Parts: sequence; structure tokens; C-alpha cells
Amino acid sequence: MRNTIMNINIKIMYDNEADVYIAENDEIGLVLESGSLDKLIERLRVAVPEMALANGISCTGLDVCTNFHQAVYA
Repeated sequence: MRNTIMNINIKIMYDNEADVYIAENDEIGLVLESGSLDKLIERLRVAVPEMALANGISCTGLDVCTNFHQAVYA
């Protein structure tokens, strides 16, 4: 039996003034920040399923595919 895939798009921005990366998704009410992009992605892998569940989106039996979109500002 094949699992259903759920896509959740995460917008990642870098704040030069605060020197942090910020991840956002309005659908699941997610906002995270970290001084390292690698650490932020690590935190997202845990937080996304938790936030989805907290917002009534069951991840049971789903393969959660998180798409990261990094915004670059000059």
C-alpha cells in the first residue's frame, strides 16, 4: 500500500539586522528562527508535523514532504 504525500511549503528568509534565518508557513501557523540554516531545517523537520497536528492536520499514514523556499533580499 502506498502512502499519500502531503506538501507543506515553508518560506525561509534571512534577516540581516538580527543575523537569523526565519521560517514561516501561514497554513500551519509556523514561525521559527535560528542563527544557522542547517539548524533551522533540523528544527523544521520536527516542528512541521507537530504544528500540522496541532492545527488538525493528521500526518498519520502520510509522507510529509516539506518544500523550503529561500527568499533572497539584496
